[in-house]
Amino acid sequence: MIPEEAIVEEKFLASTGPGGQNVNKVATAVQLRVDVFRLGLPPHAYTRLKELAGSKLTSSGELLITARRFRTQDANREDARARLGDLIAKAHERQAKRVKTRPSKAARARRVDEKKGRSAVKAGRGKVQLD
Repeated sequence: MIPEEAIVEEKFLASTGPGGQNVNKVATAVQLRVDVFRLGLPPHAYTRLKELAGSKLTSSGELLITARRFRTQDANREDARARLGDLIAKAHERQAKRVKTRPSKAARARRVDEKKGRSAVKAGRGKVQLD
């Protein structure tokens, strides 16, 4: 759930796309502005949110979400809030730490042997010298 005090502004804009004359008359697109500092995210979630949001995050720490998929204000408002919720949920997911692996001694030896074999094959492709 998104805290209401985090939402800075909810503005309605003229939408684009299909909709006939209605598009020119009614402001159905929603632009949601959210202050990420008021969301109370833990540090790891905040850094992940910055990565996920990309250019949607302003330098002042506001997240800008524009929803214009539907033809009504209410549907677009719900869509914008749902997208914000999904973004926050994704930011909370921790990525698994990568465990470094090393090839075994036998695997390294096999690789060197294969390289020597390929080297011998390629060396044999040179010009034939007649003595």
